[in-house]
Amino acid sequence: MMDAFGLLDAVTSDYANYVQSFLRIRNPEIARYVTDKLNEGVLWPPPLVQLAPSYQEDRTVDEAYLYSLTRDELRYILDPKDVYGPDFPGDTFRLLKEKEIRQFAEYRTQRLVLEAWDRLAGGQ
Repeated sequence: MMDAFGLLDAVTSDYANYVQSFLRIRNPEIARYVTDKLNEGVLWPPPLVQLAPSYQEDRTVDEAYLYSLTRDELRYILDPKDVYGPDFPGDTFRLLKEKEIRQFAEYRTQRLVLEAWDRLAGGQ
């Protein structure tokens, strides 16, 4: 099975090496600025990820609360390894989690869903 994000990382890395092979900046201040910008990814923005037109929203956090799910059950749905540890054999949203950790340095969806859950549970 092809790993699309692994392929993207490999192509991006190859392109970065290619672009940087042309750079010979003698001014250290300008070189540092250009290097910082390249490391920020200005030449390779995040890929466009779209949902299929047939995508349909499913349950909401409000509905999960109304169905009397516990916070730990919701955590399990979002990331079983978060509940049972890193050796747990199952995954639910692995690609989303990996993408968000790369992009935001956290599993953002999990945090936002659990924050919404906590607001509901706190009566806010």
